[in-house]
Amino acid sequence: MRISKRIIVALMLGVTPVASPGFAFDGAPANQDAAIPVAAAQPGAAIALKKALPPSQPEASLTALQYQAEGGHTGAQWTLGRMYADGNGVMQDDVRAFDYFSRIANAHAEDNPSAPQSSIVANAFVALGRYYLNGIPNSKISPDPERAREMFSYAASYFGNADAQYDLARLYLHAGSSRDDLRYGARWLGLAAQKGQHQAQALLGQMLFNGDQLPRQAARGLMWLTLARDSAGPDETWIKESYNKAITKASDDDRAMALEMLEHWVQGRKD
Repeated sequence: MRISKRIIVALMLGVTPVASPGFAFDGAPANQDAAIPVAAAQPGAAIALKKALPPSQPEASLTALQYQAEGGHTGAQWTLGRMYADGNGVMQDDVRAFDYFSRIANAHAEDNPSAPQSSIVANAFVALGRYYLNGIPNSKISPDPERAREMFSYAASYFGNADAQYDLARLYLHAGSSRDDLRYGARWLGLAAQKGQHQAQALLGQMLFNGDQLPRQAARGLMWLTLARDSAGPDETWIKESYNKAITKASDDDRAMALEMLEHWVQGRKD
């Protein structure tokens, strides 16, 4: 795939310490020399994603979407990819979904991160990374963690995608074979959490509250868990259970400090 040649430089940047603003292990901004360079998240990414879809969607027929996709329409390719991945209106087919996501990544890997369709491109890389991570049964796509890391690294570093940053953090933390793995994992997790990625907030909060792989900061951990709980979907029971366990164990001082941190967070998002 042509993607590989295009992402070599970005991958080198994504895993090599350089001088730029970083994030401390607790997810808070910190001025450190060894940090990971990322592009800032684009405001209104979800809105841009919707605008990039074909104007007639969702009324557009499958045939019309396929016609637009064959013509190179990124929004149509993304819509069909998601339809086949989820089995929404079509028979579920991960191989076809993989193909549509690959078309997007191959054609638009070097698009400007500020471009309106950059959210679609970044999410295509994330989708490909997850396919490579787990593989597709009865296909040529076998589990390939290193290839998955490449996809996540590119979307995380070049496009500043929060979901990619979360997935990349999990890979580093799961590896955990060196202090560098933990350092990179914690920083990617902090970046995703700061952007509002609720799964990253939950995992970071859990780690901080329990002192798991990170120095224990119960109040800050409870703050992140509270934010994650408020955004969690009905099927994300692990987030709600983590919050419930933490709030039960937390001291009165921890709760009071977490509330103060939450107020600062909310105010900072308003500014």
